[in-house]
Amino acid sequence: MTADAPKHADLPGTMTQALTLYGIPNCDTVKRARTWLAEQGAAAVFHDFKKAGVPESALAGWIAAVGWDRLINRQGTTWRKLDEASRHAVVDAASASALMRAQPSVIKRPVVAWPDGGVTVGFDLAEFSRRV
Repeated sequence: MTADAPKHADLPGTMTQALTLYGIPNCDTVKRARTWLAEQGAAAVFHDFKKAGVPESALAGWIAAVGWDRLINRQGTTWRKLDEASRHAVVDAASASALMRAQPSVIKRPVVAWPDGGVTVGFDLAEFSRRV
């Protein structure tokens, strides 16, 4: 789908531009979010961290929008497998950004860039319902 593909363009108040969902395809939360969005008929572009990496300009925007601390998934396997020194080195936006670029799986997923410019992290059904 293209970035300007309509979603029910004939219905007032509905999303008319594609959102971008960032994540990895084998993540259960990403799968649930993608399935739910498809069921709603939402125009969505999927950006696979594993294949395409983490876009640096997008990462800076996410950090500005939601904070670096919110983006780090401290419950995930990737974080837990980091050595203690690496975990303790994540203390600010710069160090968190470097880790997220090097280890995209440490990012809490999905990250969604909404057509209105908003950014959300994780799959919150109420938030997604409000936005679609």
